[in-house]
Amino acid sequence: EYPVYEGNDLGLTFTPKKSTFKLWAPPAAKVMLRFYEKGVGGTATKEVAMKRGEAGVWTAILKENVEGQYYTFQTQINEKWGEEVPDPYVKAVGVNGKRGQVIDFEKTNPTDWKDDKKPSLKNPTDIILYELHVRDLSMHKNSGIKNKGKFLGLAETGTKSPDGEPTGIDHIKELGVTHVHLLPSYDYMSIDESKLAANNYNWGYDPQNYNVPEGAYATNPYDGAVRIREFKEMVQALHANGIRVVMDVVYNHTGLTQKSVFNQITPGYYYRFTEDGKFSDASACGNETASERPMVRKFIWESMLHWCREYHIDGFRIDLMGIHD
Repeated sequence: EYPVYEGNDLGLTFTPKKSTFKLWAPPAAKVMLRFYEKGVGGTATKEVAMKRGEAGVWTAILKENVEGQYYTFQTQINEKWGEEVPDPYVKAVGVNGKRGQVIDFEKTNPTDWKDDKKPSLKNPTDIILYELHVRDLSMHKNSGIKNKGKFLGLAETGTKSPDGEPTGIDHIKELGVTHVHLLPSYDYMSIDESKLAANNYNWGYDPQNYNVPEGAYATNPYDGAVRIREFKEMVQALHANGIRVVMDVVYNHTGLTQKSVFNQITPGYYYRFTEDGKFSDASACGNETASERPMVRKFIWESMLHWCREYHIDGFRIDLMGIHD
């Protein structure tokens, strides 16, 4: 029965003059925040011992500009150090989501982003929904799309097949579609973003970092700002063509269990367990999240709010909703 934090500032709050890091980890005896030059490899350039505050929240304040740097958290619980991970609320990461990255979100906005608005809709019964996989939409050699398999591929207009038929967003618009439902497009774990030439494929139902776009769909997965800007450009293009964007979200389970970000920071809290102490598995994916617990419920709500506010997402398809309370 851990304390509930009522604030809405968990994770990173950035300004060029000061960055505040907040991590909810009630059982931790110590928490270390480390900074790196790159998203993987190398040794830490700075180590900061975080300070425990109210409701189990640990805080570190850096009165300097740390924009562009990568970072991890590590908790010590029962005299044992966990692995270095981003925090659950991380909103920008390096390649494969192993480390968070400090970015200025204002710099990721496309031109006229503040003027972007969702297309009008008179009645819910007017919805014509088209479910698609970001990679699948454009990967075919005859798609006529330049940015194959990328968020930007869904933003290209004027593309045609060898027979002159509209492809991509033009084809979807031609069908009369009002809403595009994107299969999971947050940062999931099964695709190695450092080996995109291998052209591996997955649906994306193995969440890793919920508040970050998937790096495999970006032109550069190493720079956390690129995937963010390109996701916004995709949404902006769909809106400009009269199409709303619905995002498939999988809050009912995580891709990893014992070594998930949640379990490394606050072990056991985010998941349900059976009477014999094993991870409950209604999802058939190794675990199920405990949405009835206040800080899990809070995370889900704040995660969806982030996608609405920062990326102008218009709606959600919630996976395996029967697992949620």
